[in-house]
Amino acid sequence: MAMPAWEDPDAFLQLDNFATLATVTPREGVSRDIRGIFDEPYFNTQIGEYEADATQPRLTCKASDVADLAAKDGVEIDGQSYLLVTGPQADGTGFAVLILAPVP
Repeated sequence: MAMPAWEDPDAFLQLDNFATLATVTPREGVSRDIRGIFDEPYFNTQIGEYEADATQPRLTCKASDVADLAAKDGVEIDGQSYLLVTGPQADGTGFAVLILAPVP
């Protein structure tokens, strides 16, 4: 998919700004470092009388950097290991979101 000429994902993913370095490990491939913006939003879900507190870690990165990844591939961010819940979710602007699950 062609990247819009008016956007440069690399400009958003500078390590001295918001981005962090992540190591991705495809199940059938070689580990490599990518840059992305890590987020771990907090959710408080209520079902009837029951409440559940949870987070959903995710990494926003360049779609071209993660096009070969699939569910259950490994990601390490700041020493914490994660597995991909699904494949990369491209948004059509050159970015993709990786939904992550922590590895205990």
